[in-house]
Amino acid sequence: MDVAAADPDTVLDTLDRRLVCALQVNGRAGAGRIAEVLGVSPRTVTRRLVRLQQTGLVRVVRMPDVEDAAVGALLLRIRVLRGKGEAVARALAERPDVPFVDVMLGGQEVGAVMLAGAGARDRLLHGQLPATAAVTETTVHAVLHAFADAGQWRSGHLGEVEAAALAEPPPARPAPGGVSLDALDALDRDLLARLGEDARQSHAMLAAAAGTPESTVRRRLHRLDGAGLLRTHVTVDPRLLGLAVDANLWLDVPPGRLAAVGAALGRHPQVHGVFATSGPANLMAAVFCPDHGGLYRFVTDTLGPLGVDRAETAIVARAVKRAGVPLRPPGAEVLRPRAYRP
Repeated sequence: MDVAAADPDTVLDTLDRRLVCALQVNGRAGAGRIAEVLGVSPRTVTRRLVRLQQTGLVRVVRMPDVEDAAVGALLLRIRVLRGKGEAVARALAERPDVPFVDVMLGGQEVGAVMLAGAGARDRLLHGQLPATAAVTETTVHAVLHAFADAGQWRSGHLGEVEAAALAEPPPARPAPGGVSLDALDALDRDLLARLGEDARQSHAMLAAAAGTPESTVRRRLHRLDGAGLLRTHVTVDPRLLGLAVDANLWLDVPPGRLAAVGAALGRHPQVHGVFATSGPANLMAAVFCPDHGGLYRFVTDTLGPLGVDRAETAIVARAVKRAGVPLRPPGAEVLRPRAYRP
């Protein structure tokens, strides 16, 4: 038995997995719509979703920005002294401009994604990290192109027809002069911030919290959605979906094949992020696997035929923050699905 295999006592049952996948397809879909597509009662869907969210096993949040914002983001690989990984990871996770933080296997490397302007970037890279005694080395990769990101990953527990029935039509590309981040007013930013905490809040809840008419909220969200600013992300421990291994693959790909390899990996169901990068490797792919054997098969059966020259594999020991959401610390009690299965 693979030591990295998911504990069956902490794996969600079939319906819960299908609910998670439904939220990945459409994070703001109502319980009635999900129930109709999955062929269960709205009451069952509501009860299951409430339990998943109230126990913290699942959170649906707005992705920080439109897809193109990934270009120019920084992927950080921070080497630290033994025993200092958790402390450095927690410090990075406290930053609002760092939405993703992982502690890698062995505890001597922390991976992070940084979305920041030049000033904050330079203060961190040239001042704060070098001045931290626990940090021994920092490697920085700039994202040059995003083939797929975490908000596009689907766990694969719905059929194509079911997924199509839940999916919203893709928002049109903002036209020149359309909605941009710089053009948002205070209400727009307030709504986006609230959805960044919980993207499943209803129009009525948002209106009450913002102190504005529900019709205004509905109109604003429709406009923001059309501008591509309401993409959602489901934060869930992949082990609950039977995926015990999360790994970052740093790949060397011949430049003439970079676009084709990136696009192929972006379509792969196990891949939850693919980026062309600067630095020692020119492509990074984040992949979920059921166990270490599954990771081996991904490297040999998927990467091999694509013509990748070299692959460095960095396995995630613990995800600290995903899509701006801090995750459970080590040792935190995980509610076993058996305890609440109807």
